[in-house]
Amino acid sequence: MQIEPMKKRRSRRKKSRREGEVRRGTYVWPNLFTTANLFSGFFGIVNSINGNFELAALAVLASCVFDILDGKIARLTGGTSRFGVEYDSLADLVAFGVGPGLLMYLMALKPYGRLGWLAAFIFMACGALRLARFNVQVETASKKYFVGLPIPGGASMIATTVLFMSHWNVAVHGSLIGPVLLAMTFALGFFMVSTMPFNSFKQVEFIKARPSFVVFGVILLVSIVAVTPAFMLFCLLTLYTVSGPVRWAAWKIQGKKMLQEDPATRQSAAPAPETVFEEQQPLTQPGKPGENIEI
Repeated sequence: MQIEPMKKRRSRRKKSRREGEVRRGTYVWPNLFTTANLFSGFFGIVNSINGNFELAALAVLASCVFDILDGKIARLTGGTSRFGVEYDSLADLVAFGVGPGLLMYLMALKPYGRLGWLAAFIFMACGALRLARFNVQVETASKKYFVGLPIPGGASMIATTVLFMSHWNVAVHGSLIGPVLLAMTFALGFFMVSTMPFNSFKQVEFIKARPSFVVFGVILLVSIVAVTPAFMLFCLLTLYTVSGPVRWAAWKIQGKKMLQEDPATRQSAAPAPETVFEEQQPLTQPGKPGENIEI
């Protein structure tokens, strides 16, 4: 007698699941990687306070890996959500804003007093503005270029600089390295809030067209980095950071317009011609012959 109600409950549960509905567990995996990103950022902050600057720089790079994985997994599993977007932005601010800013301040900028912590704050604040602008313009921004230096790029530039200096035993204090790092921190903050174009490496068509060439390029890049990771990562991040101002200056000289929306996005966002035409025409109601009554 009790079997029939159980069958009815199971059938109701199956009916309640709509087609295309994402399971609740799907959202857990991207958020786990976002939490790992947040943990790695907090771990880097703790090590910066304790004076372990090299370990703090490695934590920043680990946060970059987790930040890439949470987005990829969310898109592959269909687990994207508004909660995940907001949570990811908060984690990025800690891992790529507060962590690298504090790392640079405690390692090189502390002797400059107010100017030093102001540079670290500007880096963090510009990173927060960069994240907010990205969230607002994510639907209309170009898919080929980022508008401004991404905050993981700025954080990775600081982390690779620390690793490079630690590997080659470069002295920070008592030399010209300190003023250079101070200027670099201000410049990275400015690059993040600027409109300079930085490559996003999201050219899916090129990857699909030449998969073997892309795989060979990735293997070659990993092999080059594996020779001397500290030096090669520093060089690669430096080239990427400089590419934005160079491309911006080249576009200015050529008279080329700045970043525009993708054609597909622009067509979907623009109203249909019939809609515009109908909005421009006054609505009429039938009245006496020869009269138009505007509403």
